Amino acid sequence: MKYGEKEIVDFDINNEENFWPNTNEKSYTINIELPEFMAKCPRSGYPDFATIKLEYIPEKLVIELKALKIYINTFMYREVSHENVANEIFDTLYEKLKPRYMKVIADFKPRGNVHTVIEIDSDKM
Repeated sequence: MKYGEKEIVDFDINNEENFWPNTNEKSYTINIELPEFMAKCPRSGYPDFATIKLEYIPEKLVIELKALKIYINTFMYREVSHENVANEIFDTLYEKLKPRYMKVIADFKPRGNVHTVIEIDSDKM
């Protein structure tokens, strides 16, 4: 196994080092786009590709960007539905960061003439 594959397989998003203190008291928005998301369809095993967009207003913590990249890459080895991808990313990050606001958009590339976009917004929960 190559070192990058091992880093992805062994990665644990819950490690404390993946989250940094937010040293700013003012309210500000962080927008992150991850255009190379991949997971496997749980029914067929075919790859699904998406752009994941994360928007959040931090409270006490921010996520370290390399940690977020590796966390997103852990999905490439998993069979998971579009809906579960978006919900798992949102739930995991929302629980760890406890932000003032968070939105996750999972915009999947069309496959079989179907284009799926899942959006989860903490203001609408």
